[in-house]
Amino acid sequence: MKPFRSSGKVRLNANGRRLDAWLIYKCVDCDKTWNRTLFERRNLRELAPATLEALQHSDPSWVRAQEFDLDGLKRKAKRIEEPPDAVVAKETVREAVDWAKLEIEIAAKLSANLRLDRLLASELAISRSRLQALHDRGNLNVHPDRSDVLRHRARDGMRIVLDLSDAVDRQAIGHAAIHSEGH
Repeated sequence: MKPFRSSGKVRLNANGRRLDAWLIYKCVDCDKTWNRTLFERRNLRELAPATLEALQHSDPSWVRAQEFDLDGLKRKAKRIEEPPDAVVAKETVREAVDWAKLEIEIAAKLSANLRLDRLLASELAISRSRLQALHDRGNLNVHPDRSDVLRHRARDGMRIVLDLSDAVDRQAIGHAAIHSEGH
């Protein structure tokens, strides 16, 4: 089976006041297409004017958001090959003196298949096993939380609180948290 890539185009079909919309994907080796259903038989009155405008013009930013709707894509595709990287931008709200506590909020513009433990390990320069141990001891809390939260995707709006008061390397972790190392 050959992989398909989004063409960046939307196909629309109107039937009276009802609209169907698909995102068009193309085979990377040939021109065969696959239309991924975005919605079917939606009443035009249910659509926001901005959404309708984006659909009619295949607005690149709107289409990109649909391309990265991984949950929606997983319902329609057998297999998804996702890019292994993500662009991480850091913004420091307030810099601490001794880094006893580190609070992180994830603001993800697009969905990514990046596990929370991999993201934190990479950006804080600590191991995933250490993150798990901190979580098990109650020194790493995530909201919303669940027992296996570190093994799931980092999501928009997640808040992470890391208690570093007992960590001898808290300065290094704090430094890694605020400085980008080419990610």
